[in-house]
Amino acid sequence: MAEAVEAARVRGLLLGSALGDAAGVVRGRWPVGGPLAVGVSTQLAAFTAEGIIRASMRMDHKGICHPPSVLWHAYCRWAALQGIEPERISRRWTGGGGTWPDGWLARVPALAERRGSAPATVAALTGLTQGSPTEPVTASRGAHAATRSLPLAVPWAIWGAGGFERVVRGIAALTHGSPDAQEAAVGMVRLAGHCLREDDPITRWAGGGEGAEHPFDAVVRALPMPHAADPDTVLGLLRSPGGHPDPARLAWLAPDATAVSALLGALYTVACFPGRDTVRAALEFAAGAPDGRSVAATAGALLGAAHGVDALPVELLSRLELAWVLDTLARDLLQQCTDSPGGSEYQPPRDPNWWSRYPGW
Repeated sequence: MAEAVEAARVRGLLLGSALGDAAGVVRGRWPVGGPLAVGVSTQLAAFTAEGIIRASMRMDHKGICHPPSVLWHAYCRWAALQGIEPERISRRWTGGGGTWPDGWLARVPALAERRGSAPATVAALTGLTQGSPTEPVTASRGAHAATRSLPLAVPWAIWGAGGFERVVRGIAALTHGSPDAQEAAVGMVRLAGHCLREDDPITRWAGGGEGAEHPFDAVVRALPMPHAADPDTVLGLLRSPGGHPDPARLAWLAPDATAVSALLGALYTVACFPGRDTVRAALEFAAGAPDGRSVAATAGALLGAAHGVDALPVELLSRLELAWVLDTLARDLLQQCTDSPGGSEYQPPRDPNWWSRYPGW
């Protein structure tokens, strides 16, 4: 199914998420000039994308891989760059010797700058013990478990969902022990994967033409409902916005900084603004949610994946922090998932520098 995933949509996924994150930083009120800073969820998503590539490289060259462990290593590199107990974390990976963190992403200066807090992620990383669905290390329901998982939609869309949902859940559980957060991460990846593969699934879902059989509905029904509402009630609010987008309804659907709120708030946003010509308005609206960063980042990812990078407003994208980094990661992630430029145990690499860019461990 590799041919069904276009580079423009993968780029739209990563850049749309970051642009939504930036909208949340400024609460939807864009400054007149200057760079648009992103938040910590974009930094973590960048390391997720890099980690997926490195996990695939490990599988190609070693024939065995536990993706959550490779992603744990990726988040440890982020923590070291952030100055979060760098010497202690470094010893975990080098034993006190060698050069670490490695790979090109670790040399990006903006990834060493603080862009907000990620308490559950930091608590798990400083504990030096990776969590799992059966052995959690925190009880967090936070949105970062889901927003940082969005790049996982690319291999989901290309390789298929068989067994991959367990991988997504395991990666979310590294730092977020709540089953709610893990379910939201799986749902977010599934929806973004559908947007990467299908022809405008957002408009078809928002229009209500496919009933409960639409994949988006199944994702919503698997989530805990806000305010203990009935799933049919929530789906009705999501799929029938009715007239002008309602900030009060957005706040009711996405009342806090949890992963579930990020997903439900984003779905309401894209139902209100499903078109490729309303992406800017969608991000500005989503940024007004109680946790506007996570809602807008998720909405931006879904819209970018559905419509492609050309639907993102150039006047904002050209000012976006880490835009080149994310665009490079998007292209390289798609290339690794479809073409393995780094070779394998049995085939020489077409790109001799790929392993140094993405070491397979």
